[in-house]
Amino acid sequence: MAEFRIAPDLVAAENDKRADALKSDYEALGATLARRGVDIEAVTKKVSEFFVAVPSWGVGTGGTRFARFPGTGEPRGIFDKLDDCAVIHQLTRATPTVSLHIPWDKADAKELKAKGDALGLGFDAMNSNTFSDAPGQAHSYKYGSLSHVDAATRAQAVEHNLECIEIGKAIGSKALTVWIGDGSNFPGQSNFTKAFERYLAAMAEIYKALPDDWRLFSEHKMYEPAFYSTVVQDWGTNYLIAQTLGPKAFCLVDLGHHAPNTNIEMIVARLIQFGKLGGFHFNDSKYGDDDLDAGAIEPYRLFLVFNELVEAEHRGVKGFHPAHMIDQSHNVTDPIESLISSANEIRRAYAQALIVDRKALADYQDSNDALMASETLKRAYRADVEPILAEARRSTGGAIDPVAAYRASGYRRQVAGERPASAAGSGGII
Repeated sequence: MAEFRIAPDLVAAENDKRADALKSDYEALGATLARRGVDIEAVTKKVSEFFVAVPSWGVGTGGTRFARFPGTGEPRGIFDKLDDCAVIHQLTRATPTVSLHIPWDKADAKELKAKGDALGLGFDAMNSNTFSDAPGQAHSYKYGSLSHVDAATRAQAVEHNLECIEIGKAIGSKALTVWIGDGSNFPGQSNFTKAFERYLAAMAEIYKALPDDWRLFSEHKMYEPAFYSTVVQDWGTNYLIAQTLGPKAFCLVDLGHHAPNTNIEMIVARLIQFGKLGGFHFNDSKYGDDDLDAGAIEPYRLFLVFNELVEAEHRGVKGFHPAHMIDQSHNVTDPIESLISSANEIRRAYAQALIVDRKALADYQDSNDALMASETLKRAYRADVEPILAEARRSTGGAIDPVAAYRASGYRRQVAGERPASAAGSGGII
């Protein structure tokens, strides 16, 4: 039996306040969907079985490159982070796994596994860090890591990724996500071709160390911290990497790592078509790599991405099982509340995509009826599926209104009394 950081009786009491309203709303939505030929129970079951990993780093307060303003009760280390992640899953029943970041979360693997087991949490993809320097490392990543001109620096970065694999094997992870900040800030600073050759060679060493049942996710990012060029700058380069490395290599799509107005859902469709979609880092963006809460800025785009995912599921695409992870920076909100909200918004987009009339959509596409094809998508998007999300949570032991239950629990006040306050004024981190 998993430990609960919030008393189950409190969650039950909060649910009792809202049970009658949910029953009424759920029945009304069920009748509406039934007229469209949609079984609400089938949709609710699918939603209740859809999970997304929370990032260990996401439960701490983020920041910008100018400053970071810590919140109260911030986790002191990975074990506090896991406690906070357990609260999110307890209330949403949507986040049973945690994605770790090494060396930030480095600890004894047996203790990590025991803590996860006690809280009812598993571990998703491991994340390596060669975009910043760790205390005591021999070679700096100021001018790159896996693509660095210095062989010793590249070897150090490779060794770090191999260490992440070993930790992951011990705690039950099955994937490694590699994102690097390598690139250049000035024209002529770096030889594009040589840098990419060095990167591919270093990644090949990491790939060789993967267990047979693991996957390697490479992540593209158009800029930051390098602003003139980035070694893995877009989905095309990412696809080349996955194709070059082999069948265990896949592309990871972070929704914020694209130029404004990029058609991300089409990128997703292309990667699905050619068998190289590994998974997602969900967040949202207004201007660039903002790492805002999922669905906070462009919820319709999130829905359109899920429309492609459900379309692939509907077609029965072979070997289709993308990883779903959140990657956000919470600068002005309680991180737990933001992650609760994001998990809910991700499930919302999935539920909306599930009720798209696939046959009608295909018919309109085949007859070049652009307006009605668009309206078919909008009809599903405009549906208020909140009763489905709430029932999926309630029926699996979660909270009908998870943010309200969290606030009623006083969890933030409790941990604020247990955890020393963080010093303000530090540079921004995530």
